[in-house]
Amino acid sequence: MLFTETKLKNAYIIELDKIEDERGFFARSWCRDEFEQRRMNPNLVQCNISYNKKKGTLRGMHYQCAPHEEAKLVRCTRGAIYDVIVDLRPESETYKKWISVELTADNRTMLYIPEGFAHGFQTLQDETEVFYQMSESYEPKCARGVRWDDPAFGIAWPEGNNIIISDKDAMFETLNTKK
Repeated sequence: MLFTETKLKNAYIIELDKIEDERGFFARSWCRDEFEQRRMNPNLVQCNISYNKKKGTLRGMHYQCAPHEEAKLVRCTRGAIYDVIVDLRPESETYKKWISVELTADNRTMLYIPEGFAHGFQTLQDETEVFYQMSESYEPKCARGVRWDDPAFGIAWPEGNNIIISDKDAMFETLNTKK
């Protein structure tokens, strides 16, 4: 695996280190030892799939609060997404900063999201599927979110006015109004 740390400390873009031949390729997509060497959370306790019918579907910005903060490893297994993370760690030098990465079934790129980050994505194609590996089980009492269009972040979403979003995600508060 090829690890590239992003401008947000402890968040990594992970690309496959392919061994190719006439049959195709072989690549490792997860390795506990390589995660531990980079001080990334190697614990995987839950895997999730998000299937999205329509281009423009926006899911996020989600996170879990302590004591159930979660790290995520995200990969798009069908279609394409504009994946976004926001650093919500108040002590971090990149607090409130965000990055985006285009994850597609074709590029097979993954995004490692450490604890303390909000995560969301917007689909770039119909019939898109996303696979998540989680370091914590879902805990409803710790499930949180911030608005996808929070001016504190200024995230530039690619589909602009063509957003399909759940009522729950649309009702999240902005960071500055959270209690």
